[in-house]
Amino acid sequence: MTLPTARFMLFAALTAAVPAHASSEPDTAPDTIIVTGRGLAAPAGAAAYASVTIGRERLANDASARLEDVLRDVAGFQQFRRTDSRSANPTSQGATLRSIGGNASSRALVLLDGVPVADPFASFIPWSALAPAGLSAVRVTRGGGAGPFGAGAVAGTIELFSAGPGELPGFAANFAYGSYGATELSAQAASNLGEGFASIAANWDRGDGYILIPANQAGPVDVPAWYDSKNIALRFIVPAGETTELQVGARGFTDNRLRGIEGTESTSKGADASVRLIGRGRWGYEVLGYVQARQFSSGFVSVNASRTIATPSLDQFSTPANGYGAKVELRPPVGANQTLQIGADFRINSGTDNEKFRYQLGRFTRLRDAGGQTRSAGIYVEDSWNATEQLLLTGGARLDSWRISDGHLLERDLQTGTPTLTEIYPDRSGTLPTARAGLVWTPLPPLDLRGAAYIGFRLPTPNELYRPFRVGNDATAANAALDPEKLRGAEIGVDWAPLPTAKLSVTGYWNKLAGAITNVTQGFGPGVFPQVGFVAAGGAYRVRENIDAITVWGLEANANLTLGDWSAQGSLSWADPKVEASGVAAALNGLRPANAPVWMASGTLGWSHAGINASATLRYVGEQFDDDLNQRPLPPATTFDAAVTVPLRYGLAATARVENLFDELVVSGISSTGTIDRATPQTFWIGLSWTRD
Repeated sequence: MTLPTARFMLFAALTAAVPAHASSEPDTAPDTIIVTGRGLAAPAGAAAYASVTIGRERLANDASARLEDVLRDVAGFQQFRRTDSRSANPTSQGATLRSIGGNASSRALVLLDGVPVADPFASFIPWSALAPAGLSAVRVTRGGGAGPFGAGAVAGTIELFSAGPGELPGFAANFAYGSYGATELSAQAASNLGEGFASIAANWDRGDGYILIPANQAGPVDVPAWYDSKNIALRFIVPAGETTELQVGARGFTDNRLRGIEGTESTSKGADASVRLIGRGRWGYEVLGYVQARQFSSGFVSVNASRTIATPSLDQFSTPANGYGAKVELRPPVGANQTLQIGADFRINSGTDNEKFRYQLGRFTRLRDAGGQTRSAGIYVEDSWNATEQLLLTGGARLDSWRISDGHLLERDLQTGTPTLTEIYPDRSGTLPTARAGLVWTPLPPLDLRGAAYIGFRLPTPNELYRPFRVGNDATAANAALDPEKLRGAEIGVDWAPLPTAKLSVTGYWNKLAGAITNVTQGFGPGVFPQVGFVAAGGAYRVRENIDAITVWGLEANANLTLGDWSAQGSLSWADPKVEASGVAAALNGLRPANAPVWMASGTLGWSHAGINASATLRYVGEQFDDDLNQRPLPPATTFDAAVTVPLRYGLAATARVENLFDELVVSGISSTGTIDRATPQTFWIGLSWTRD
C-alpha cells in the first residue's frame, strides 16, 4: 500500500463514522451544540505528576514570539543547542527535560492536539512551524511512563493545545520589524460555521541574521545567518452528534536558512494532517489518525584555522521522511470518583538520507543512501481513583511491541557507480512493558502532597541508527545496533495554593536512563575512521553508543502569583546528572552528560491594565559541556527580555519588544579549535497589530 493510499483510507475510515453516529439519535440532539476543539479532559490522576501549564496570555506576549523560547519558562526544558529556530540547524532542535543529557533527537514527546509533531527521521521539532499565537495553552509533564504514544515520552510530555472557539478573534493581522532586517508577518481568521468552527492561520518570518561567530574570532567566510520560514495551518471542528465532535487539522511549512557560512544552506519542508473524533457521552472515546510527510536538505563545510576558506564536506541533498499513526481510547463509565482509560496506538516512522560526501579536487566523489524504519504499537490502561476526599490514586501500564527494519547504509562512487560500501542490517524487534503510578494526598485544602514512580522507553531514530554526520572538523558514525533507551524514575512533591491566584510547587526526583544514546569519542584526527573517512587534525571521531546509564538527582520549583493587574511567575531547576559508562565509553564514567546544565532559572513579571500588557523576563542557564569528555565548557548565561503592547484605536495595537537587552554573549557551541557559536544577541522589535472580532 502506498503512503498516499494509506492516508486516504485512514481519513475516509474515520470520517465515515461521523454520519452513522450523528443519525443514530436525531431526536435527542439539543437545539445548540457547543464544540470545544479539545480532546477528552485530563483525568484527575494527572495531578500526581510534576506538570506546568503555560496559558494563552503568556504565549502571546513573549519577547521573541517563538514557542521554544516561551517553553524556557519551565526550568529543566532545553534543546540540544541554546540557539532558537531562527539560527539553529533544524536537526539540533530536539526537546528534552530534566538535564537528562543533550541529544539532537527529542527525549520529550511533543504533541499538538494529541498528534506527535517530531520529524519522523531525526525526531527534531519544527519549532518555526508552531506559532504560539495559535495556541490556547501548553502543558509540560516531566517524567516518563504510560499513556497514549507513551513509547516516546522517556523524559516527559509537552502537550500543545490549539486555540478554539471563544479564544480566537474573527480576524487578526500582525506585522513586526526587528534588528538584523527581521520581519514577522502573520494573519489568522476564525469563524463559526453553523454549529461548527473553522480557523486558518499563516505566518512568514524572515531575517538577514547575525554573524554567529564573535567579532574577535570571525573571518572572511563568516556571513550573517539569514532565515526565511513560512507556515499555514487549517482547522475544522464540526459536531457529529449530541456529545460527539470531529476535528480535522492540516498544516504545511517550509523553512530555509543559512548557518553562517556559504555552503551551509538548509531547507526543511513538511505537510501534516490529522483527524480526531471525540465522544463526551457516558462512554467517552477518542479516535485519532495522522500522517506526516517531511523533506530535509542541508550543506556542510569545514573551515581552515584562519577562517578564510570554507571547503564543502557534505551535501545532504534529500532526506524524505514519512510518519503515520493512530490511537483509540475508551473511557467506560465506572463511577463518579473514577476515570478508566483503555487504549491502543501505533506509530511508524521511516526515512532515507541521500547525500554526497568525500570532497576531493573540487567535487564530491561518493554518494550515500542511509535509512530505515521504526515501528511501535502498544496497548495501555490507566486509572484515576478518588479513594477519599483527601486521597487520589492513579496508575497505568503499557505493553509495546517495537520493530526496527529495512536498515541500510549504501555508498558508491559518484563517477562510476561502483559500490564502495554495502551494509544491509538485520531487522530487530522486541516487547517492552512500561508503567507509572502516583498519588496525591490533601491533608489541608491549600496543600497537596504527591508522589510518583514510572518506567519509560524511547526507540532510536533512523537518523541515529544509520546516518553518519559531520559538524566542522568533528565526525560521528551511526550505529545500527543501538537498543532502545529505558528510563526508571521516582519523585515526590508538594503543591501549595494559599490563594486562588497563587501556587507554589516543589518536586524532588531521581531518574536513571539506561542505555542512553550518546556520541562517544573514540579517536582524534588526523586519521581515517570507519563510516566517516578522513578526520582532520584537531577533529574528533565519535560513534553513537548505548552507554550504561545517565543518572540524575534533581529539584524543581515553580511559582505563580496574580494580584490585581500584576502577575509573577518563576521556575528553578537544580540537577546533578552523572554518566555511568564502561567499555569503549569508560572515559565518560563519572562525567556530566554533554549539554546538561546543573542550574536553570526563569522569572517573569507582568502587568496588564486597560488593554496594556507589559512583561519582563529574566532567564539563567548554568555551565554545561559541549562534548562528552567535558573538555569544552559553555559558560553560564543570563538574559533579560521585555515586551509591551499598547492598544490604539479601531482594533489597532502597537508593540515593542527586546530580546537579550544587555547583549549577553550566550555561547551555544564551541568547536574543537575553540571557535564560539553564539545564540541570539541584543534584538529590538517594533510592531503593529489589528484585531477584529
